[in-house]
Amino acid sequence: MHHVFCGVDVHKKFVIATIVSTTETGIAQYKTKRFSTFNDELNQLKDWLLENNCVELCMESVGKYWIPVYNVLEDKITITLANLKYIKAIN
Repeated sequence: MHHVFCGVDVHKKFVIATIVSTTETGIAQYKTKRFSTFNDELNQLKDWLLENNCVELCMESVGKYWIPVYNVLEDKITITLANLKYIKAIN
């Protein structure tokens, strides 16, 4: 179990990232922020994740818009790519 992780919703012009921090007692806290897909803001996303001790991230792999996000984050963040088709089947 990861006590701090992030889910990212990737769009053409922006990404929405939500960090979930879980305490030892199982209480979750959420922080959500929106970033553009320009490199400077994707670097701000990486800094924000690291400031919050978040090195685990999951994002959708549909389309091609995830690729620049992955390229900017991959050196410091462990990224899991998920296909939306299969995630919807779980819900």
